[in-house]
Amino acid sequence: MAAGEDPPDPRGLPDIPVSPAHRSHTRSVRELPAAERPRERLAARGPSGLSAAELIAVVWGTGSGGRTAVDLAEDALARHASVGALARASDVELSAIPGIGAAKAARLAAAFELGRRSVADWPAGRWTIRSPRDVADRLMVEMSRLEREELRVLSLNAKNVVVRASTCYVGNVSASLVRVGELFRDAVRLDASGIVLVHNHPSGDPTPSPDDLHLTAEAIAAGRILDVDVLDHVVVGHDGWVSLRDRGVTFDRPGGSRPGSARAA
Repeated sequence: MAAGEDPPDPRGLPDIPVSPAHRSHTRSVRELPAAERPRERLAARGPSGLSAAELIAVVWGTGSGGRTAVDLAEDALARHASVGALARASDVELSAIPGIGAAKAARLAAAFELGRRSVADWPAGRWTIRSPRDVADRLMVEMSRLEREELRVLSLNAKNVVVRASTCYVGNVSASLVRVGELFRDAVRLDASGIVLVHNHPSGDPTPSPDDLHLTAEAIAAGRILDVDVLDHVVVGHDGWVSLRDRGVTFDRPGGSRPGSARAA
């Protein structure tokens, strides 16, 4: 072997040159022109000016395995088909994508959760319910991706303003397992005029089940005894929701509603 030459490959394989195209594919974000770097583009254009992959890259900060954060984000989006599907992915599913370890999966999950909470808190101030859509618009983003059933109770005053929103049950929501009296605990304590029940179907299909109808009937009967009207029961799925009032379930008291009760829900 001549002086200055590299030693031969012990496997007997020839050296394979790296093509310029491959080098450009595996370069880091710092090697990109400033105008193409996600953080610089964010500062110049604002969040709305970035693609979904670029926004995810900003959250992750760095790439992995010779690939930029944008490359990894594009791969993750391609595997899950949409931002919404990616937001519903578990930590295990995210970590299984090459280049995305536990740390990046945790950062992305945290970012999506902040987004869901910000939507749930909007609009700020009083939450007035005049129709089932007012319930769905506020809770759909948060509840549609829950992996377990949750039953929530919205307590309303006489002007249809929500004075308390609470989670009463997590698990299999049915009249045989839920203590109906618990649904009215906050309403009685706050002297609320009515309540709205909301729960999700992790299967994604918001079609009310026989258990949903049974629980609703039990709650309506209990509400008449406690003088707290059950105004509606909204079931949330992945991409839609169902109002049992809209489906024809009778929530009104015989002979009409009592004066001052919230009836618009």
